[in-house]
Parts: sequence; C-alpha cells; structure tokens
Amino acid sequence: QLRLVESGGGLVQPGGSLRLSCAASGFALHYYAIGWFRQAPGKEREGVSCVSRSGGITNYADSVKGRFTISRDNATNTVYLQMNSLKPEDTAVYYCAVKYYYCSGSVHEYQSWGQGTQVTVSS
Repeated sequence: QLRLVESGGGLVQPGGSLRLSCAASGFALHYYAIGWFRQAPGKEREGVSCVSRSGGITNYADSVKGRFTISRDNATNTVYLQMNSLKPEDTAVYYCAVKYYYCSGSVHEYQSWGQGTQVTVSS
C-alpha cells in the first residue's frame, strides 16, 4: 500500500526558509513522479512543484519559481521541497503526492496523497 508522510512545516517569518520532507513507503519510489501541492484557506488545491522519476526534470508553479526547489533521494524514498524567501501568500497546507511515471500539475491524476503539513508565513 502506498504511504506518504509529510513533515517539516511550521511557523516562519516572511523572507525565511523551510524544508519539507515527504517520506514514502510501501512501494518503489523510482517508479513515480512526485508532486507537491498546497491548499490555502478558501482556495483550491494547487500544484506547486513536481520532480520526475530520476530527478532530472522538475516543474514549478510560476508563483514559486526561483524560490522553491524540489529534489528526491530514491535511495531513501524521500522527496524534499526547499522553500526560500517565503511570503505570507505561501501559507497553506502542503501535500506530497505520487503519480505513476510522469509529472502532472493536476490533482486528479495522482494516485496517493500524504496527510499534509501546515506552513504558516507570518510576522
């Protein structure tokens, strides 16, 4: 059974940084692209970033380009999202999700989701 557990969220000041982790188990991570999504209060869940199976291809939403970096370590079945220069509008619950083979920005195309981790950017 696919299992994903996010961690690393918390409260951070504007301009600060956080690193989110997504630990996977129950499957071979290298068969899947991994996406990060977020959902703010009153907003739809939106795609943030995605990394290909090998880690060689990455995609980012325009709102986070240049500030966020996604990476994966298939040896430890872990995916990371490094978030720098955080803004209040980055406040949301962040989810990792897996999709077989290729990246996608659509929430409906992912097979399994973690429980989410809260990121709050506020002074």
